Amino acid sequence: MLRTTRSTAFLLRSAACLGIAALSLTACGPGSGSDSTGSGSGKDVKVGLITKTDTNPFFVKMKEGAEKSAKENGVKLVSAAGKFDGDNAGQVTAIENMVASGVKGILITPSDSKAILPAIEKARAKGILVIALDSPTEPEEAVDALFATNNFKAGELIGEYAKAAMKGKKATIATLDLAPGVAVGVQRHDGFLKGFGIDEKDPAVVCSQDTAGDQSKGQTAMENCLQKSPGINVVYTINEPAALGAYTALKAKGREKDVLIVSVDGGCTGTQAVKDGKIAATSQQYPLKMAAEGVKAVATFAKDGKKASGYTDTGVTLISDKPQDGVTSKDTAYGLDNCWG
Repeated sequence: MLRTTRSTAFLLRSAACLGIAALSLTACGPGSGSDSTGSGSGKDVKVGLITKTDTNPFFVKMKEGAEKSAKENGVKLVSAAGKFDGDNAGQVTAIENMVASGVKGILITPSDSKAILPAIEKARAKGILVIALDSPTEPEEAVDALFATNNFKAGELIGEYAKAAMKGKKATIATLDLAPGVAVGVQRHDGFLKGFGIDEKDPAVVCSQDTAGDQSKGQTAMENCLQKSPGINVVYTINEPAALGAYTALKAKGREKDVLIVSVDGGCTGTQAVKDGKIAATSQQYPLKMAAEGVKAVATFAKDGKKASGYTDTGVTLISDKPQDGVTSKDTAYGLDNCWG
């Protein structure tokens, strides 16, 4: 009969944790080596959280929500992140490590909505509940469920706002986007166009640049657009870092007060920028809620086998201190009370 001593078990557990830690997997503390692939409750149940990065304030807040929900639901959270936004290989390895460690469910914000699918399929084949947070997979049905902002709606809200704020004035638009083919970026971009009442080929859109959601790249993109079309007066941005980059470029040209910038995210820095007048409006989303609901869903699955399914909208609110007729919004006092980061 094979016996495993406490010291041997500890060493095995430590080895597993070291292998996962290379991808920022945390929460490999005492007892974290228990297997939760079968039925279980309490600390026997492990929930995996995989974000795009572990430095972006959005994902930091998401992890906070997951940790709080894990405590409330009596489960153990293990987390990992890619080394950078777009690190699909890192997320694949994180999934494999979590499956090996015995998680009951995995929550993931996919960096590549298509390339991640084979790894997700393998996890689901082993009976693991997989839930996408914030960013959907392509197709969305590749996971059991999606807990996310309606990113199309988020874009639509700022599009409607920008249209109303222009008050009939001719718009010359720049769009500072994410990256080709990334679902969340496409949805926000398309939502903005619909909200503004135009399509992709409308001549009002004079410049489109990718920013990867990065502030410095947003500044460079705005500089390029201004060089191409100096008369730009409306700027859509994928997120608030890109918006602040655009603002910096506009300020350098003395244009910061006569160009309307709209964005998406609702982080504390971005919401403060709305209050300060750098951004006209932003669509605020709630990453803490996404993660909290995801952890709760895995805990429920572990308890009674009931799987979450379909899409759960975690909400979006338009934030601006300059409300426009016909567009529902809340002020920055509300935004700062509910921001993240």
